[in-house]
Amino acid sequence: MPLRNKLYSAVVVQTHEELELTYKAKHIISVLDTEPIIEQYQYDYWQWIASYYCCTIGEVMNVALPSGLKLQSETKIIPHELYEEHTIELSDAEYMVAEAVTIQNELTIDQIKDILDRRTVYPLIRDLIDKKVIAIKEELIAKYKPKKVAMVTLTEYYEADHGRLTEAFAKLTRSEHQTNALLAYVSLSRGSSEVPKSSIYELAGVTGAVINALIKKDIFASYHKEISRLAHYSAEGELPDLSERQQEVVAEMHDYHAEGKIVLLHGVTGSGKTRVYMEIIKEVIAQGKQCLYLLPEIALTTQIVARLQHVFGEDVAVFHSRLTNHERVELWKDAMLGRKLILGARSSMFLPFANLGLIIVDEEHDPSYKQQDPAPRYNARDAATYLARDRGAKMILGTATPSLETIQNVQSGKYALCEMMERHGSVAMPEIQLIDLKKSYKTNRIEGFFSHQLIKAIETALVNKEQVLLFQNRRGYAPSVSCQVCGWKSECPNCDITLTYHKYFDEIRCHYCGHRSQMPTECPACGSHELVEKGIGTEKIESEVYKLFADARVARMDYDTVRSKNSYSRILESFASREVDILVGTQMITKGLDFDNIAVVGVLNADGLLQFPDFRAGERAFQLLTQVAGRAGRRKKQGKVLIQTFSPEHPVLQELINNNIERFFVREQLERQKWKYPPYYKMIHLQLKHKKPLIVADAAKYMALELQKSLHQRVLGPAEPGIARLKGYYLQNILIKCEKKPSVISYAKAEVIRLKRVLAKSDGFKSVRIRIDVDPY
Repeated sequence: MPLRNKLYSAVVVQTHEELELTYKAKHIISVLDTEPIIEQYQYDYWQWIASYYCCTIGEVMNVALPSGLKLQSETKIIPHELYEEHTIELSDAEYMVAEAVTIQNELTIDQIKDILDRRTVYPLIRDLIDKKVIAIKEELIAKYKPKKVAMVTLTEYYEADHGRLTEAFAKLTRSEHQTNALLAYVSLSRGSSEVPKSSIYELAGVTGAVINALIKKDIFASYHKEISRLAHYSAEGELPDLSERQQEVVAEMHDYHAEGKIVLLHGVTGSGKTRVYMEIIKEVIAQGKQCLYLLPEIALTTQIVARLQHVFGEDVAVFHSRLTNHERVELWKDAMLGRKLILGARSSMFLPFANLGLIIVDEEHDPSYKQQDPAPRYNARDAATYLARDRGAKMILGTATPSLETIQNVQSGKYALCEMMERHGSVAMPEIQLIDLKKSYKTNRIEGFFSHQLIKAIETALVNKEQVLLFQNRRGYAPSVSCQVCGWKSECPNCDITLTYHKYFDEIRCHYCGHRSQMPTECPACGSHELVEKGIGTEKIESEVYKLFADARVARMDYDTVRSKNSYSRILESFASREVDILVGTQMITKGLDFDNIAVVGVLNADGLLQFPDFRAGERAFQLLTQVAGRAGRRKKQGKVLIQTFSPEHPVLQELINNNIERFFVREQLERQKWKYPPYYKMIHLQLKHKKPLIVADAAKYMALELQKSLHQRVLGPAEPGIARLKGYYLQNILIKCEKKPSVISYAKAEVIRLKRVLAKSDGFKSVRIRIDVDPY
């Protein structure tokens, strides 16, 4: 058998009697599962996603199935049946491998690498195979293994009558350790006949030898019990009473759901949307159905998770990217068995729900719902909408800043609208103030990156023992480093982007490909020591805060500080317990935070959001600034939001400070209609990439011309993107804008897939990679 051959596991979805093949088929070695691991509706759902997002069903399966349910092929080396020692001349390395395989009977490739202390062992293994010293054995290895715990219980004699335990203690009078172990068991077994061995070890201070002695004396019986790795919660509180408006909204939702409509719950930050969700969840669970609560980034919404766990206890399970592979498999099985409430990020919609009754998409506008890589590049909000309709489930979209797509669906009557436009408990909306940085610099009313108005507001909050949030949507210390003498810039060797300086690590890093290197002490081009850091990131702001407010307790929340599993929770807990006065962060601090002591929210520079080269820049900026502003003053006192900008006259900022969301929607909709952008047109974005710029340019030109033959003026490009090279690949973009006619859209997708296959078979372009992104937002 060839060394690099692999065995594959697959999901069988259909069988047939007749098939004409042009190739030699491989045999099925074994059937791995006696029961299907997916339901028919899941497979149908996968097919819809593959069709809509122009990818293969295998790519959908790869994302949908937990990796613990996918099997892997592992190469094993075994002794050859014809090998006889001393009859074949071997080198020292070959002899070491032959001897190890003979002794252990089976080795993996990695084990052989360790034995020889080499990275490359394939040539040597090939020689040993040719010499019939070793052979190859392939087997499928299941990645998932259930968690088992060693348990102890009394033998049947003592379990039948606990009064007989006096006899057991009488047998142990000569052994203090064994007596202590039995006493520990009696103490721990109240309410249960089985006790984990580890608990007895800990309480009695004994070892496994003591437990084994009790087993030999027929007092204890030992076995392994399969247990869940998932966290368990207990319900500790009741739901608070609904306000009058919340009661009205729940009643409105019942009526709309009875009509089979999806409901948009448009409520300002702090209006009590979560309490409405919980009421609907309670009703659905009472009907014996399951609920899926989608959150944009589960790690960033710990407060919402805690609130739901507090009320629904054991009914709650949380599915997110930081679960281990084993935990994912167990949650998959839990969903299949009917777990009542599952909270999760976008991939949780692929779970096998037994009886789905409700889907909630919280913060429906959030771009985190869009999968970027790998395929399928789906939007969880849109895909969940299809899932709800397919399964006959109710659906709620919730947000303070709806997307334009959702607003259009409301205006067309496709969705119903419920509004909560006042904060719960009549708390005042925050006061939003724009600070003109041009004037601040001209009048010298600025220190570092902080205007005097912002400094004064922060000082007042600190004096009053109140807390502050500072927002800057760029991590690191400085976005670029340059030489003042020759103009050299710190550029990534793999991407057309400057490297960001991270002062804590003293490194310059690429936020696209991950390249990193030490911060140079002199210019690599001219040797000058006049290197300057340009721009501001959260790390630099944190450093500046320490200088301006020496007595303040400061924390930073960005991708660099929350990489570990529990770091995000630790930072939030510190902030909630008021151990932190000022929290500096990226957009992480805009989502899901609900604290009662935030008096001031400062936005250091809004222009980076407004000037981003994307047709959604205005919408994203309005949503993000509204969300971060909503963190201020969420209880008794009105909060203050100060936004620093060089463009205070920008229409998005004017609409924001005047809380004129209707005007914002009208203006954005008119611009989208004029320039043929979503939600009025469908978009398909094609990105071609190759390591040679001429090849990718020629491939993009060919593909665009072929598309233009059938789709005409709907095809734009090819063109180089703003960042023309990423991770060593040169890029070319093609954009297709289609009218919202199903026939046109289907035809455009079919043409894209056809041409992708044509290029894959072409001698000149087969190595060009094509990334298809339907609805690129």
